[in-house]
Amino acid sequence: MSAEHLLLGAFLLATAVQLAFWLGPFLKFARHRPAPPPEVPPEPVSIIICARNEAENLKENLPYFLSQDYPDYEIIVVNDQSSDKSLEVLLEIQQKSPILRLISITTKDARGKKAALSKGIKAAKHEILLLSDADCRPASSKWLEQTQAFIRDRAEIGLGYSPYLRGKGMLNAFIRFETVYSAIQYLSFAFVGMPYMGVGRNLAYRSYLFHRAGGFAMHADVTSGDDDLFINQVATASNTRVIMSPDAFVFSRAKSSWRGYYRQKRRHLSTGSRYRWKHKLLLGALSASHFGHYVFGLASILFYNLAIIVIFNYLARIVVVSTVYFLTLRKLRDPSLFFWVPIFDTLYILYYLLFAPALFKTKEPWT
Repeated sequence: MSAEHLLLGAFLLATAVQLAFWLGPFLKFARHRPAPPPEVPPEPVSIIICARNEAENLKENLPYFLSQDYPDYEIIVVNDQSSDKSLEVLLEIQQKSPILRLISITTKDARGKKAALSKGIKAAKHEILLLSDADCRPASSKWLEQTQAFIRDRAEIGLGYSPYLRGKGMLNAFIRFETVYSAIQYLSFAFVGMPYMGVGRNLAYRSYLFHRAGGFAMHADVTSGDDDLFINQVATASNTRVIMSPDAFVFSRAKSSWRGYYRQKRRHLSTGSRYRWKHKLLLGALSASHFGHYVFGLASILFYNLAIIVIFNYLARIVVVSTVYFLTLRKLRDPSLFFWVPIFDTLYILYYLLFAPALFKTKEPWT
């Protein structure tokens, strides 16, 4: 077989694998209409937020958590070695809001955020835990009510969506796009019975899952992974629910510099090498086929003048991808990103090249 046929075959195979993902689980999730929250008696809930030097964010965002329209809940803020005015801010807020409980950590722990979160979970009074961060805010006062309603019967884990606030510039648009693409992956796979991760900005689970799993013991040597590695460990098709009500979204601000975004993503991606093998193979096939579709396609045009075949397959795939994004972006309430899809879908090749080394690094500090 000639090099031309091998290259063309690799391109067609990559395109076919891509279409299998986008016409399979991704389209199924995009077309699904989320069911309203079940009408169930409310259970008491513990909200846990870890914070390190987050005085301004706590002052701005904590009131959104404290104003939830819900009869019985507590908020635990773990103040982890803050050197700014976080403690003063928290004490001032606590005077007006007795449901706010404070835990202070004054000694350094190599486990970073995992140590802080573990203390918060162990101190929680209630069985249902909702996790978020100091730089986040619920979309509405119904966030707690709508999220906890899904943690019933066999459902022990709730995967929420956490978008970034819309801002100016290409960086903000790309971060929001990347967040949507990540959500398409982990929410779609969870929807079809293959949950593999969650996002700690908007995550719910029952506390006995944490204690039964031995906390974060299975990945204690990895600084990150308090959300995705833990969910990868305990989530199953039967115990995990996807929560897609817009009132249950949790917003945060995107990084304002490329360097800050790079450091954040490198830290998050460093845990991927610890996923279960089936999830690594699945995600590897998705990334490799995306990369191969563009790289092998471009090589086929440059070296063997196969432009007609490549362009036809490119158009077939981008129409499918754009359709899925159109449906998903409406569901996720960010339709303005649709016009960026062809551009960012192509630029994602640079994303793979830039962050591939992070898959082989597991010890990153949390900030």
